[in-house]
Amino acid sequence: MDRIGPIFIVEGPNNSKVPYSRSLYLDCSEKILIDSGADATTLLHLDHELGVNLIFNTHYHPDHTQHNYLFKNAVKLINPIEYETTRTLDGIARAYGIFQEWGQSAIEKWKSSIPQKWMESLREISGSYEYETEYQFGKEKIIFLHTPGHTSGFSCPYFPELGVVFTADYDMTSFGPWYNGADGEIEDFIASGQRLLSLDVKTYITGHQKGVFTKNEYHQAMKTYLSIIDRRDEIIERYVQQGLNFNEISEIGIFYPKNALQKNPILKTWERSGIRKHLKRLGYSIEEKANEIIKM
Repeated sequence: MDRIGPIFIVEGPNNSKVPYSRSLYLDCSEKILIDSGADATTLLHLDHELGVNLIFNTHYHPDHTQHNYLFKNAVKLINPIEYETTRTLDGIARAYGIFQEWGQSAIEKWKSSIPQKWMESLREISGSYEYETEYQFGKEKIIFLHTPGHTSGFSCPYFPELGVVFTADYDMTSFGPWYNGADGEIEDFIASGQRLLSLDVKTYITGHQKGVFTKNEYHQAMKTYLSIIDRRDEIIERYVQQGLNFNEISEIGIFYPKNALQKNPILKTWERSGIRKHLKRLGYSIEEKANEIIKM
């Protein structure tokens, strides 16, 4: 397990790829875990050897909250926007984009498919932390930066005195930026990405795949990462110019592989939601009954 000063970097299975993520453990008197998507066995070993008293979740997605339930005695906190979101299943479903794409009946169907351990992990969140506020834990300071885009409430824990920031899902993966829930926004994602580049840090830690970046590596990777947004714009514009309607574009596989869309309803939901955001960015609206794309 790698560490930077008092920060342990806790890996998830398969290089912390979705449906898992990387967690951080801050070895201080409060015994803090940030996100709980890492390998369950490793997390339980940490709890046994060092203890976990306090969990901070950067956002509500299951790959970052799924193992909260393992720590029965720990206090669990999330950002203030998503504390409200996670109080009800309907709130989560609407943030996911299920209501937007399919209506209330689809929410009821989705509810029956939810892993109960994830629901338990969310129910155990008892409150929220504040954005942009300096918290002192032992000798270390943490500021939870509000970095919306991936979700509306997303936060990046920043350790100013260590020169470290945990960027979680600003992760520099080849998939590119994910803003596909109803609570994600492309322009917010770009602005938050630029904010992360402005920080006085030496080390960036992402939630998935590569993990640890130097400042120069992360700055270079961010250019490529954000350019994927423009490439998606170009692809969608090309299909619009060919005369395809919204449903036809959403079946091509711009974000996710076409065969995955046919097998997984939530991926199809996010594919449609992501395309909606790009169409709006390109100056188009959708005439819902006919699924026609209209220039605004």
